[in-house]
Amino acid sequence: MRFDVHVPLRWADMDAYRHVNHARTVTLLEEARVDLVFRRAAHEGVGDWSGGLFVAGLQVDYKRQIAYEGQSVRVSLWTGQVRAASFMLHYEVRTGASMDDPVAVTAQTQMVPFDLSANRPRRLTDAEREFLARWADDAAQGVNAS
Repeated sequence: MRFDVHVPLRWADMDAYRHVNHARTVTLLEEARVDLVFRRAAHEGVGDWSGGLFVAGLQVDYKRQIAYEGQSVRVSLWTGQVRAASFMLHYEVRTGASMDDPVAVTAQTQMVPFDLSANRPRRLTDAEREFLARWADDAAQGVNAS
């Protein structure tokens, strides 16, 4: 199952070539990730990530430009490779808000839960693992595999 979120584009996301630039694309991924691992997780009673979660790795692959036209983009996320102390988030960013819009970006981030008070990574809790399992999309696992 995938988590879908619409992220509005801002005029400031556009670069001199009138498309969304790399740094802003990574910010779009972050906004979608926040909706899943902080807002949705907290809504479901899984709030431990508020104590620390960081991006240990990032891969972004561009399929086409995202032209700025004042629209929202649709970001689909799913989980994979859930380990004892890390997990992957996979992303597809479409050029607009519809599932019919073409995929412009695929990406993945390796996420590590972090204990800020101890200043070290920590293991995932059972509740976190269950939450992540709900967003696994086995059919799409090969999309960003490299």
